[in-house]
Amino acid sequence: MKRVCLVILALGLAPLAALAQQAPAADAQQAAQPEMNPVSNALRKLVDTESKDTFEAVEEMPADKFSFRPTPQQITFGHLVVHMVHANYGLCSLISGVKAPKAPDLKDEDPKDTLVPALKASFDFCTQSLAQTEDSKFGEQVPFIGGKLVSKGFMVVTMAQDYGDHYSMAAMYLRLNGLLPPTARPRK
Repeated sequence: MKRVCLVILALGLAPLAALAQQAPAADAQQAAQPEMNPVSNALRKLVDTESKDTFEAVEEMPADKFSFRPTPQQITFGHLVVHMVHANYGLCSLISGVKAPKAPDLKDEDPKDTLVPALKASFDFCTQSLAQTEDSKFGEQVPFIGGKLVSKGFMVVTMAQDYGDHYSMAAMYLRLNGLLPPTARPRK
């Protein structure tokens, strides 16, 4: 009787074992497929993550600290936000080929309630303009600082570097004011 039960159990489990062996092969085959537009996809993920972190950092800074500068040689926090707005419009427009709307006429001394919506709008422009970007276009040449021609691929790398620089500056300014940057907070 025990043998009969074991045989029935083995026959009942055999299809499951075969299915389990096939699943990794299917996953490996699916993983082996190359991703279409991996750089563009990575750029879109970068914009999504960095825009959220940077926007939260800017929102965290109290309105009366937008004129804060760590040393006389450094820029104010407000100047950093104005720079980010212009960088977003400029870089995303060059990479995507989508004409940027006229950037608002911002000043370093503008209040927080003027600068924060402008920053949000510039990140929204990046998200929308980069939605259809394809890696095949990254060899195209675009004018850069001083009229020098560079590839859109170069601009992608420049943008990634700028985002890291901008967020790290905002995080430093927050810490110097006793505030914790978004990425340093405990995860919920």
